[in-house]
Amino acid sequence: MIDRERLRERGAEYLRLMRFDRPIGTLLLLWPTLWALWIAGTGRPRPGLVVIFVLGVIVMRAAGCIINDYADRDFDPHVRRTRERPLAAGRVTVREAMTLFALLCAVAFLLVLLTNRLTILLSFVGLLLAASYPFMKRYTYLPQVYLGATFGWAIPMAFAAQTGAVPRVGWLLFIGNVLWASVYDTIYAMVDREDDLRIGVKSTAILFGDADRFLIGVLQTLLILDLVLVGRVAGLGAWYYAGVAGAAALASYHQYLIRDRDPQQCFRAFLHNHWLGMVVFAGIVVDYLSR
Repeated sequence: MIDRERLRERGAEYLRLMRFDRPIGTLLLLWPTLWALWIAGTGRPRPGLVVIFVLGVIVMRAAGCIINDYADRDFDPHVRRTRERPLAAGRVTVREAMTLFALLCAVAFLLVLLTNRLTILLSFVGLLLAASYPFMKRYTYLPQVYLGATFGWAIPMAFAAQTGAVPRVGWLLFIGNVLWASVYDTIYAMVDREDDLRIGVKSTAILFGDADRFLIGVLQTLLILDLVLVGRVAGLGAWYYAGVAGAAALASYHQYLIRDRDPQQCFRAFLHNHWLGMVVFAGIVVDYLSR
């Protein structure tokens, strides 16, 4: 006889493993993907592609969380913020986690097969980035930059799917996402800096040290300049630049939140970054609609 209560418990643990209870990562991955789709489609992306990429974002973010927890399963029990994750707490086995990871990757690949050859080829690079990112914190103090490339790889894929090529503006958007992810994930790493130092995990928060706020500010400035350049190359207008101005204002607010390096405020600033992505997307959409 089927134990429904047991099934519900296992399902809840799998959802937690995939971070369905914490959608912030999905949003941070989704916004730049939508930037790319709307610019590639000059304001009118193909609806089918929008569905494919939104589903792909959801599926690959879930897969990324699983491989991240697999890579960190020996570290997470020693970090206050992560010790209750399903793998770290022993509520999900490694075999269960990796089976779910493989299934999610298969679903993502089936979605990519609905696009074109160039997008399919680019997807292999995306899979390599997603599978290798969680291990970077062992070898480099720049895993946040690697995360930016991983999260941003949907951008050239979106241009390839919509236009059959990746133009200069696509790579500019990709660079912008690397900068943005380096900002918000460094802020995120500031939350765990003391624990990471104790267990030997590397991050830009540790690399930057006391210069963390200044260097985050430099990256934020470069992000805004990159977005301005994107607007010039893509021929976007006043509404887009209003969105970029809103992004600059939000970046300043995030600097205010992290001024004392308080972990709770740093985490708040990290969560708040999704509004930056949304404001830029709103500027893109309104700019095209106003034509």
